[in-house]
Amino acid sequence: MDDLVRLALPAPHVAVLTLNRPDKKNALSIALRDAVSEALERLAVDDTVKCVVLTGAGGAFSAGFDLSEFGPAAKDPEFHRTLWASSDRYHLDLLRFPKPVIAAVNGPALGGGMDTAVLCDIRIAAETSRFGHPEIAFGDVVYGPLHDLIGGAAARELCLTGRIIDAAEALRLGLVTEVTTAEALASRALAMAEQIAKGPLEVLKRTKAKIIARAAIEFRATLEL
Repeated sequence: MDDLVRLALPAPHVAVLTLNRPDKKNALSIALRDAVSEALERLAVDDTVKCVVLTGAGGAFSAGFDLSEFGPAAKDPEFHRTLWASSDRYHLDLLRFPKPVIAAVNGPALGGGMDTAVLCDIRIAAETSRFGHPEIAFGDVVYGPLHDLIGGAAARELCLTGRIIDAAEALRLGLVTEVTTAEALASRALAMAEQIAKGPLEVLKRTKAKIIARAAIEFRATLEL
């Protein structure tokens, strides 16, 4: 496994993927997105894994896209294509992953980090977590998956204002299903994953297929979501 993503198998049929750029608040660089995509693509066809937990190393879930890559992308067409191809692959792999995914949100989940959490099936948040789309100040926001979770009124307000919400408000809006302490987050997420993993793999996959179909989110490119 790439050092940018840590893989653990802490319980039967459960995999934990940890975004591992704590010094950059797990900012989603091309390399990190590609490492996550590669891990998800392998886990998708691994019949020993029924449920995946996704979390971040250090004090953040993910601060969003690595903005340091946008300057070079603006000057280099080939790098620009690479950046957005990586983004499209990453979002599609999360959106269409055929098994349940739990986001254990251990800190700020902003911009693309919020999208990452939203594209998971279930979100458990630490009290220290924060959610928001501050990138509305300078660029496009991924809207559709958030609308699917919390409805149009709340999704529009959050996406248009860029307002940051805390864990308690995320719970009230239905963005997360549970708020716990930072210390208890990993064990709570693992307990839920183990509960899910009691189900037969084929039933879980059929249920996930229904979830994807019911959301009816068409994917052509990241910035059209």
